[in-house]
Amino acid sequence: MNRHIITLLLFFTGITVTKAQINTDQVMQIGRNALYFEDYVVSIQYFNQVIAAKPYLAQPYFFRALAKFNLDDLKGAEQDVSMAIERNPFITDAYELRGVVRQNLGMDSLAIADYAHALTLLPENKGILYNMALAQESTKDYDNAEKSFGQLLNAHPGFDGGYLGRAKMRLEKADTTGAMEDIEKALSINKNSVNGYLMRADIAIHRNEDYAQALTDMDEAIRLQPRVGGYYINRAFIRYRLDDYIGAMNDYDYALLLEPTNFVAVYNRALLRMEVHDYNRAIDDLSQVLALRPHEYRALFNRAMLYREIGDFRHALDDINRVIDEIPNFALAYYLRYDVKKSMGMKASQADLDKSIALAKRQKAKEGLQNLIDPSRILDRASSAEETFDPNSEDAVARQFSTLLTISDNATVDREFNNKNIRGKIQDQSVTIELEPMFTITYYTSPTELKPTGDYLKEVDELNRTHALRYLLQVTNREHSLTDPEEINRHFQSIEYYNSYLSTHNPRAIDYFGRAMDQITVRNFQSAMTDLNRAIEAAPDFTAAYLMRANVRNRIAKGLPTSTDNQKAATSIRSEVQEILNDLDTVIRLSPNMAVAHFNKGVILAETGNFTAALDEFNQALEIKPDFGEAYYNRGYTYFQLGNRTAGSADLSKAGELGIVPSYNLLKRMNR
Repeated sequence: MNRHIITLLLFFTGITVTKAQINTDQVMQIGRNALYFEDYVVSIQYFNQVIAAKPYLAQPYFFRALAKFNLDDLKGAEQDVSMAIERNPFITDAYELRGVVRQNLGMDSLAIADYAHALTLLPENKGILYNMALAQESTKDYDNAEKSFGQLLNAHPGFDGGYLGRAKMRLEKADTTGAMEDIEKALSINKNSVNGYLMRADIAIHRNEDYAQALTDMDEAIRLQPRVGGYYINRAFIRYRLDDYIGAMNDYDYALLLEPTNFVAVYNRALLRMEVHDYNRAIDDLSQVLALRPHEYRALFNRAMLYREIGDFRHALDDINRVIDEIPNFALAYYLRYDVKKSMGMKASQADLDKSIALAKRQKAKEGLQNLIDPSRILDRASSAEETFDPNSEDAVARQFSTLLTISDNATVDREFNNKNIRGKIQDQSVTIELEPMFTITYYTSPTELKPTGDYLKEVDELNRTHALRYLLQVTNREHSLTDPEEINRHFQSIEYYNSYLSTHNPRAIDYFGRAMDQITVRNFQSAMTDLNRAIEAAPDFTAAYLMRANVRNRIAKGLPTSTDNQKAATSIRSEVQEILNDLDTVIRLSPNMAVAHFNKGVILAETGNFTAALDEFNQALEIKPDFGEAYYNRGYTYFQLGNRTAGSADLSKAGELGIVPSYNLLKRMNR
């Protein structure tokens, strides 16, 4: 997101803590302290507690909105700050925050109304005036934007951002001279103003074609902010125009290191590689373009030409057929197909040549792609590589999400979020995008600040009350891996105890279950399966045993070979998955209100690609347990797989609110 709006200060003038019950006061203060130290996820958990105790208070909604805003959960922030205003319509800072959030969401008219309300009490506030002017400019209300910029700069003549904002507006009005005056003024106030150099470079490119001056300004912008991929794309465009192909290629390469799915960078690098006859790598780039946007037919046409150049006529024909199916009046496509068919020795090629000539004579070839397929047409950052591309279509959302699952920056990291992992802007961390895993019964959990204890299951609590097992059972989906030799040995000793006990006593289901739990702890899953089978034989209504058998089956299935060439192995995996689902169905029959059982079934279905059925299971889990954060996360993940950005984003927002840390990273990456 292009966050050009002034962000809010943490402490606000219009908020004071009202004394009430000391416990909520203390929790509120702890939450505000966490917010001050940028522990946004932690602060949300404290504000949740205050809201649960006193939902009529405005303050916890307001500060939770601020935390969500800093985590880039804009829709969640807008909902919370609106709730705060409903409860107390006299909080000036709430209107300012909601205006900022709405402006970042593109709701400019509503943002203007919020800013106008705030300005009645703070008429010279720099941030509000600046954001108001930008919102008015976005709605093409240039007269009022001019007035707002004038009021802003009269009150704050040393504010370089105000001059740059007005320069941008003047460029919209084609007043290049006035814009340049404002840019120069801003740079005289602040020589480190990145936006000043960017705007001056843009003017040099598009109005003066002074690429040397543009390069100087882009070099300065990159020196000041060296980790922004878009800057390297802009500089690559400039270097290309200056015939510095090596420099341009280096910039595209680095831009893609920073932003691996940047469409413009991949597309332009492909075109540049075409121009220098690096055909095979150009094909690789165009294939990546088509993975990001399957209906980018310029990329498809160019790839067809490249396949023809390297003699891969079969793939060339496949690509050009797809182009013609989509754009049947594209003369050059018919000519390319004629040429490819002729090279393949196909007798039916003459019809394509005749069609191409007929269309060209009617000048239809100028429509569609003709003016866009030239390899020299390198795109700058402001250009659209596919004017009709809808980023919110189901196909586009699903494709974007699928790409996120496979790109190189989808790093493998520790998913047991410790205190360090939940500090600050955690949405900017590189984390693995994966489903929240199945819940299991275990002897050990991995407590965190957000979740210091395991989850509750009635069946597990009842087992612990019997004191029939050697250790207390816990429920988690973040199992602790044993590394202490003494702890590991303790469970081997426990297994020996059960061996001895079962050989001298009448076997009970609970004894088989206890030994199975020790076997699971030391990762002997086959022996655990045998004991769970025996436990279920002895007690066919043993709900926890079915739940754990499903879990053990899942671990065994994941260890099976997955080669698609091995039909027997594939059949074995399918059979094992069905057995897992059968066990979970039995758990649901025995314990209809166990949300975890529906959740686990949803995980299995999603992992096997049955997303619609998985959605039903996550829905049922949330009906039973409305505060089930992991279920919100997995349902959001599933919605993205199905191409529903709106529902997926809403679920991730709720999951983040409930303490599921990876939500904010995925939310930002899917909405950037």
